[in-house]
Amino acid sequence: MDLLSSNSFLMLEKSLGYLWTKQAAIADNISNAETPGYKEKVVTFEERLKSKLLRASRGSAPVKSMRDVLEGSAFSVTEQMVQTRKDDNGVNVTAQAAEAIRTAYQMRYVMSTINTDLSILTSAIRGQ
Repeated sequence: MDLLSSNSFLMLEKSLGYLWTKQAAIADNISNAETPGYKEKVVTFEERLKSKLLRASRGSAPVKSMRDVLEGSAFSVTEQMVQTRKDDNGVNVTAQAAEAIRTAYQMRYVMSTINTDLSILTSAIRGQ
């Protein structure tokens, strides 16, 4: 199995998509912090994926099972009602800003890992 179709590279790809979607949801939450009745958006992926991967790793063909889990896993955006104000808007801008920073660091790490993997592949192709 080559690097670009490996389970680890697919996991990096899925992680980046999840983090990108999470940043978009956070941006929506912050921009609607003063909108009455707005429900905070939450992106879920990690918990479900972790439980599915644990089940797949215990199967008879763990590598193939994990690949199937990764390919079939999708993140979902849901609305969460946390009423903290009288106008039914539950967005905590400070918490959202902190989560945006944390997610940005995670994205930076994933991109760095992808770049490192691709640099190794480029070196191998060039014979260096």
